[in-house]
Amino acid sequence: MIRNIVGSVLALVGATAAVWSPFRAWYDGRHGRDYAIDELFTGITDAKADVLGSILAPFLFAALLTVLGVVLRSRILVALAGLVVLGFTILWMVRVGQAEGSLTVGDGGGLGDGVANALGGGVLLLLGALVMSGRTRTHRVDGEPRPTRPTLDGPPPDDSTHGPDRHPQASAPYAATQTFDVPTWDPDRENPPPPKQ
Repeated sequence: MIRNIVGSVLALVGATAAVWSPFRAWYDGRHGRDYAIDELFTGITDAKADVLGSILAPFLFAALLTVLGVVLRSRILVALAGLVVLGFTILWMVRVGQAEGSLTVGDGGGLGDGVANALGGGVLLLLGALVMSGRTRTHRVDGEPRPTRPTLDGPPPDDSTHGPDRHPQASAPYAATQTFDVPTWDPDRENPPPPKQ
């Protein structure tokens, strides 16, 4: 229970950091919301993108996965959200590195705190998925073991030989499985006739 709470908090903080990151500076003072999502596949340009058509879109999708993962206590959904955030951030870094020739970090320009927020958010999402214990499976404990053979009350309730598609003789709990030859009484054999003289 505590692991689920801690993991959920980490995941939600990571999703919040990821969604907030496009509103911060990513490179040379340019915000992440200015990069169009299709530029990650075609190449970075100077064109300004719409907010919903920007890199914010995959981060919103990751946040939705995170909320579903927390509600359903699904480690897989939370981990998938972290991979989406990290994947798109790293892809953006590769594309910017190709466009600029190299990536720099510094006070006057280069990578900004928005990238750090996105990377940190993705890492927090993966940590949240690792910490979460997921759903607990409850094992039903029966007072008595189920009988494996038919009892006087009839066959066990989960006996697969009983059903509408089975032959009634084949499903009888006490059907004979072996036949025996029973000798019949022959009176001539017990009292043979007297020998002829």
